[in-house]
Amino acid sequence: MCDTNRLPAAFLARMERLLGSEYEAFLKSYGEKRRYGLRHNPLKSTEEEFIRVMPFPLQKISWAREGYYYDAAAQPGRHVLHEAGAYYIQEPSAMAVVEALAPKPGERILDLCAAPGGKTTQIAGRMQGEGLLVANEIMGERAKILSQNVERMGIANCVVCSEKPERLAALFPAFFDRVLVDAPCSGEGMFRKEEAARGEWSEAAVLMCAERQASILSEAAKMVKPGGVLVYSTCTFSTEENEGTISAFLREEESYHIEEIPCGEHFAPGRQDWLEEAVPGIERTLRLWPHRLAGEGHFIARLRRSGGSGATETGSEQVGAWTGKKTREGNFGKAGRGTTKEKELCKLVDAYVEEELEIKDVWKKKHAGHLIRFGEQIYLTPCEMPALTGIRILRPGLHLLTEKKNRFEPAHALALSLLPNDIGKRRDVSMAEAVAWLRGESLSSQDEKGWTALFYEGFCIGFGKASGGQMKNHYPKGLRKSL
Repeated sequence: MCDTNRLPAAFLARMERLLGSEYEAFLKSYGEKRRYGLRHNPLKSTEEEFIRVMPFPLQKISWAREGYYYDAAAQPGRHVLHEAGAYYIQEPSAMAVVEALAPKPGERILDLCAAPGGKTTQIAGRMQGEGLLVANEIMGERAKILSQNVERMGIANCVVCSEKPERLAALFPAFFDRVLVDAPCSGEGMFRKEEAARGEWSEAAVLMCAERQASILSEAAKMVKPGGVLVYSTCTFSTEENEGTISAFLREEESYHIEEIPCGEHFAPGRQDWLEEAVPGIERTLRLWPHRLAGEGHFIARLRRSGGSGATETGSEQVGAWTGKKTREGNFGKAGRGTTKEKELCKLVDAYVEEELEIKDVWKKKHAGHLIRFGEQIYLTPCEMPALTGIRILRPGLHLLTEKKNRFEPAHALALSLLPNDIGKRRDVSMAEAVAWLRGESLSSQDEKGWTALFYEGFCIGFGKASGGQMKNHYPKGLRKSL
């Protein structure tokens, strides 16, 4: 709940002008309790399996396929299943954005303003490990959080980078099937949720945000292939940042038009009468109002670029270095790939994961890509990712192994990508054992030998190494916590 007396007076005056007869209902919503949401991670379980293991009640969110409400008292962020990536905690209205994007397996998709990773991880779930997902965050510290969430959710086909939009636009011209711009904004839709957003708001900040959004959207548009989709979203109410930004963009970009978004009954259309110069079709954008639904405020616009089929087509065949799975050739060539050195690395890694870890072909067949060295780390980067230089990359794909003095050690990210049937050397642990493991404690060994994947309720929580009657803890020190 939020005391309306603590809301900026200028903001309230703006909202009264916009909403008219709905203003009182809008104001009343600030006195109501917030609703909390989380998303099931379809990369790690079926919906039925997820519901079976969840230890607290859930209620379905009507507009989000994987979304559920939960009671705040449940504290799902302090549970083993959260650390194992079984779900992602996310504001309910925010889930509607990816529904509008409608990602599909096998596509090339860019989340341009991606931190902390809610929409990136939702997109990844829809892609089911197929295609290329690039998640970008310009702020370095926020990009690290994004990368951590990508790892926790077991995502293998995502490259995390930290670059300016114009730099990416120069490297990826007309490259992506779908681009999401969840733009930095004045945050009016989060006033009930975040006190800091209320304190930082001003009418000058609204105009500054609108100017920045226009620049980001312009660069994003360059990266959408003909026939592709560009989705723009904010968590604010201001017309300058929503209908105004989209109208200004479409006056400059004649190759784009607004598409209808299939939506729930509680969503509202954008309004032409709120602008002096609205473009035709602005009513096809969406408004999510806290007095109309159980969630916070959002705005969504879905734009289509003219030309092309709107879907990625298969071109010449290229064999991935890992599994031999065939995929189309990228626009940027294959410089440095398929070399003798890479093939030798592939043989070594292949032998290690098969013989030492007993990872099965069922896992390898799901994870095509190119093996690359990133310092002492070995990653599996998606086949669709062009060989780029001069771009700041935090995570070039799935972290597989670390090289240490002529030996390998399995990465935590590899563990989090595993399902129970993917690996032979595995062990199921109890809740008490899992909690102790996350604290960094070792467990007694049960006749295991060497590296072993530990699973709680079907979700992997990391690798341990059995030695001398103990399962030595290799859970990353920076992630250890008491639940």
